[in-house]
Formats: sequence, C-alpha cells, structure tokens
Amino acid sequence: MGTSAGGDRSVAKTALRDQVLAARRRRPLAAAADDAEALASVALGWEPVRRAATVAAYVSVGSEPGTGLLLDALLVAGKRVVLPVLLPDNDLDWAVYAGSASTVRASRGLLEPAGDRLGRDAVTGADVVLVPGLAVSAAGDRLGRGGGSYDRALARVVPGTPVAVVLHDDEVGRDVPADPHDVRVGFALTPSGVVPLPESPDFSRERA
Repeated sequence: MGTSAGGDRSVAKTALRDQVLAARRRRPLAAAADDAEALASVALGWEPVRRAATVAAYVSVGSEPGTGLLLDALLVAGKRVVLPVLLPDNDLDWAVYAGSASTVRASRGLLEPAGDRLGRDAVTGADVVLVPGLAVSAAGDRLGRGGGSYDRALARVVPGTPVAVVLHDDEVGRDVPADPHDVRVGFALTPSGVVPLPESPDFSRERA
C-alpha cells in the first residue's frame, strides 16, 4: 500500500508541475519586469532580510519569478549573497555572488556563480534562505522540480532560519502532495508580499 500511495503522490506531483509550468508559459512577458521589481522591493522590506548579514538565494531562469534585480539590490544593501552550485549527485554546493557578470552558464540551463566553492554546509551560515519552487501549500509543502536538491540543502538549514519559496501570487496555497523526505518552508515570497505559512513549524511568523 505504501508503494501505491507513493506512486499516487508522484503522479499528482507531476500533474501539478505540468499545470504550473503551462500557466507560467502563458504569463505575459511584459509583466515579468514589473514582477521582478516588486519582488525585490518586497524582499528588501521584509524584516528577516533587513536584519540578515548573509542571504542564500538563487539566479532565476526561464519563467521563474525574476530574482536578478533582487540579487543586485541585496549587494547594494551590503548583504553577503551565496548562490547554489548544482553537483553531479544533485546536491548543492554554494559560492558567493559578486554581481551578474560573475555568473556562468551551467548544466540544465542554470546560471551559477563562478567563485570558489564554499561546501555543501555553507547554507548553514545563511540568516535567510530564498529557494525556487513551483507551488506551495498552506502548510508549507513546497513543490520543486523533482530532483531533490533543495530538500537536501534545506535539511542542513539551522532550525529557526526563515526559509521562503519565491513564487507568483497564484502559486501559493495550492494542494501540494508531500512525501516524507520533503522539507517544509515557512514563507512564500511573491511580488505582492510575504505570506507566512502558519502550519509550518520552527519558523518565525512575521508579515512584511
């Protein structure tokens, strides 16, 4: 029965991924710049980010909510920004972001920092962690791309560290199937604001 339930969740996750990705492809390109600007403004105004010395984030690609303006705004604000580097086993290493000119093309169409690798445990030094996703439930169950990279990374995050998944507004509060290895997040960061996910444990519940 356990195998059947796991298979059902896998099918449901795949269906939801397909649905969200299709909706993202239909988003007007003209809205992307406005959303990226709003996302940067919301993030910089969020108290955990304002207090943070080190922020773990990522470079958005494709139809993901744009993080380019946010990353540069974090640098201007004096934050140390660390970005993930995908390893061959799908785990994540980290390196310091030094501006858009310091990123390089990597596997799977990703952009990664070109600096020295800090090791998989570097995420433990982050005061705030911003992660990509496709959807999140009200309980904090995050739908990723299916590789498990961020579940491994988030398992290393110090308990109590604010973790936010970056999404479009209509991707929050979805019915996301969860597996035992999935790691919940405490917040959703969208162009409209920061949404606390109140059922998620071990996180402060501030609203921006």
